[in-house]
Amino acid sequence: MENVALLGATGSIGTSALDVIARYPERYHVRVLTANTNAEKLAQLASVWQPETVIAADESAYKPLCEALERLGVKHVSVAAGPEAVRAAACDPEVDTVIMAIVGAAGVVPSFAAASAGKRILMANKESVVCGGSMLMELVARTGAAILPVDSEHNAVFQCLQAARPEDRADARIWLTCSGGPFHARPGIDLESVTPEMALAHPTWSMGRKITIDSATLMNKGLEVIEAHHLFDKSADDISVVIHPQSVVHSMVEFGDGAVIAELGTPSMKTPIAYCLGYPERLSGAARRLDVTALSSLTFEAPDMKRFVQLAYAYEAVRRGQGAAIVLNAANEVGVEAFLAGRAGFCDIARVCRAMMDAYVDAPLVGLEDVVALDHETRVRAGAWLKQR
Repeated sequence: MENVALLGATGSIGTSALDVIARYPERYHVRVLTANTNAEKLAQLASVWQPETVIAADESAYKPLCEALERLGVKHVSVAAGPEAVRAAACDPEVDTVIMAIVGAAGVVPSFAAASAGKRILMANKESVVCGGSMLMELVARTGAAILPVDSEHNAVFQCLQAARPEDRADARIWLTCSGGPFHARPGIDLESVTPEMALAHPTWSMGRKITIDSATLMNKGLEVIEAHHLFDKSADDISVVIHPQSVVHSMVEFGDGAVIAELGTPSMKTPIAYCLGYPERLSGAARRLDVTALSSLTFEAPDMKRFVQLAYAYEAVRRGQGAAIVLNAANEVGVEAFLAGRAGFCDIARVCRAMMDAYVDAPLVGLEDVVALDHETRVRAGAWLKQR
């Protein structure tokens, strides 16, 4: 029986992960469940899964969580709250696999904790790799931990690379596909007038609010470029983004002989979660099967990086280094939060990213403390910059 810690259990990735795990009760036991503030849903999950520990990352949710657990009659469960409790759960000696489904830079510290403890990490928190960079990858190599990418694009690349010998992977080129979000195919829309409701109307994928906004700006793809750079040890020149509105081809790898291998499937996160959970064995995630005879066309086009500038900023960050990537990610998170709260416009997300990257002076980062400090400093500056607009 494999013990699992699911960090970010109440989000879309967490929900899909539990759906997959439910198919294999003889193989997996959910030992830890965490959420940020959704105490009611976390308590409901605890009543079903009976974990040893439940944790609210936001300390203000501790009392509501305890009350909800009592109301549901959930007993014999340890309850904790706060970022330190989440970090400790990530390196729990009884945990074998950590599913990192936390949204945003809040996942960085627990990801480092899991890597330090040599865990098998199912990584759905791209910010951990974006901000942790080579530091995180070197830690994984040193401790014998493993990162298995859950993001559909990186999972597709990972699967495609299995078709080649290690020496043939060295000169492989990565093609990350992208739906384009709700605005790429609508050039007539003035992005300055975009509302949160418009940006949250994703054409193919069902995702959380933050990731959906990132998809609308193409920042989600930008973060994936940075992530692919670290996960697969590729330069910016070896990673391309292509708009694929049908979201059937999840990504492709081009090898030195010109052959291109692609991974296709319906747009469901259950497939990559099941692949990572069972790797190297393939498990069924119960996703809807792809009927290739029903596909009328598969189209591809280059992204417009002048209109969606944050994708260009991500390539810039890869070339500048880890610090620039941390700054870009932090500024974007602040901008997205302000946009969703009605305190900033859609295009202000890109503007605050540009301002913070321009203000940042590239400097070496020594350890995780430097990563956390730079992230915090950027958030403070980005918030102040937006207030002055």
